[in-house]
Amino acid sequence: MEYIRRIVDDLIDDKMETFNAINIIGPKGCGKSRTAKERSKTIIEFQDEEKREGYLNIAETSPKLFLKNEKPILFDEWQDAPKIWGTIRKDSDDHPENVGEYFLTGSSSKKIKTPHTGTGRISELTMYPMSLYETGESNGKVSITKVINDNDYDIDGISCKLELEQLFFAVCRGGWPRCLALKSDKAKLGIATDYYNQICNTDISAIDGVKRNSEWTRTLLWSYARNLGTLAKKTKIYADVKATQNVTDKTLDNYVEKLEELFVIKDIDAWTPQIRSKTAIRSSKKHIFVDPSIALAALGVGPEYFNNDLDLFGHAFENMVLRDLLVYAQAHNGKVMHYRDDTGLEADAVYQLPDGRYALIEIKTGENRIPQAEESLLKFKNLIKEHNENVVKDEEHPSVKYREPSALIIICATANMAYTTEKGVKVVPVGCLKD
Repeated sequence: MEYIRRIVDDLIDDKMETFNAINIIGPKGCGKSRTAKERSKTIIEFQDEEKREGYLNIAETSPKLFLKNEKPILFDEWQDAPKIWGTIRKDSDDHPENVGEYFLTGSSSKKIKTPHTGTGRISELTMYPMSLYETGESNGKVSITKVINDNDYDIDGISCKLELEQLFFAVCRGGWPRCLALKSDKAKLGIATDYYNQICNTDISAIDGVKRNSEWTRTLLWSYARNLGTLAKKTKIYADVKATQNVTDKTLDNYVEKLEELFVIKDIDAWTPQIRSKTAIRSSKKHIFVDPSIALAALGVGPEYFNNDLDLFGHAFENMVLRDLLVYAQAHNGKVMHYRDDTGLEADAVYQLPDGRYALIEIKTGENRIPQAEESLLKFKNLIKEHNENVVKDEEHPSVKYREPSALIIICATANMAYTTEKGVKVVPVGCLKD
């Protein structure tokens, strides 16, 4: 299969000019090894059964021999030979002028404690599953970062042909590169199901060698999936599990920690400017999966299910868009957060660039929800503006002045054309979006 260039590739290229080694981390099956192989002249695969024993003997007795190979060198599944880490770190210390010589990749289900962090020598980079732009569902004609950066950026009239049924399939299939090599839809959907089963049966224990209960893992992931894209407290999620399983909160805390280390579940941080002094900001994290297909596999849901449950699709769709925004923001050293306060004021996502500029984003399934989303975003923007005006008036008790959003954006599943509303809100079909 021909390599499909990933958005993270540009970030890797930049790091290769700065660091001698790059450790690519992320969920299993997201394409870490393949991406590193594209840049490597020597590939050491510790999982290659024909060479494994010899490789491991060298790694244990004289790992420096590996470094004599033509560079860049990829050490795939390096956790099987942990001395490689220290060897590369030492070589980086000895040759600080060298850059882009080594790649480290491995399974997220193997956690190795190294004696040294590698800070300043081995740069760590997280890789996510593929975005809709990378899998080809999005034509990529609208850049979200350019919307924020360029006030004159014209998106009006840009269209796409992505149908709702295609999104039903995409959210269940997920952003797993392996899917693109398969022909049948049934086979493509099987990737996420198999991944979910491996998490529960194998990975949850393999990550640190501690035997864990697969049924507790299944029930915990089911509860997380039921609360997909919400701010549900862990007490609520844990109550779901304890309704059928005899397990303590402390044990579930450990399971959640391992599922986060496996890049299965992820929390989106809250954006917390105090724009209303008497309003409590809900600083809870928003619960998502690193790919929504895992959540839907946990629920046992396929594409056809959404014909009768658009509400669940709305949550899964939001998760998928947040996954893509994480990919896009990373490419520009940005952040993805969310906002909600106790009055109901919210933004599904806050997409913030390194210089502080940001967009408030609402994620909606149907075009009929666009007016409501626009009203919410404008209310949010006006509230910040009013806050800043009051700050200027109160000279005796000055408060923090907050930057106003550079863009208000609605990302919509069913819209087939991008446009700007009369009040300046950008409506972007998800089938047009890229970084």
